[in-house]
Amino acid sequence: MRLILNVLWFIFGSGFLLAIGYGVAALICFALVITIPFGVAALRLAAYSLWPFGRTVVSKPEAGVATGLANIVWVVVAGWWLALTHIVAGVAQCVTIIGIPFGIANFKLVPVAFWPLGRDIVDLDHAPAYASTR
Repeated sequence: MRLILNVLWFIFGSGFLLAIGYGVAALICFALVITIPFGVAALRLAAYSLWPFGRTVVSKPEAGVATGLANIVWVVVAGWWLALTHIVAGVAQCVTIIGIPFGIANFKLVPVAFWPLGRDIVDLDHAPAYASTR
């Protein structure tokens, strides 16, 4: 079922367009050397937005104060409008019954688009094991 939802998301749920957008943002961040951590986060978002079903976001407990400060910069520069875009798209997709899974996928992207640093994206099957080793 995950494969079918991911393929439909890729084609109809704007997964491909989101991945391209996050990929371009990552390239810009890599060009501006000081923003490389944001580029890595944008690449993670690109991969997650390309294939979201069957994966989840988990926090990294070892993330420190620098990660929190960088997340604040991210929220001010890009995070708030990215999260708002995912919320609006999710609500619009939930209007139809067929679009509800795609709306839920957009809602899953909101927290990581708003606050991406200090988080990992893992398979749902590995999430409990990931949390217990941390």
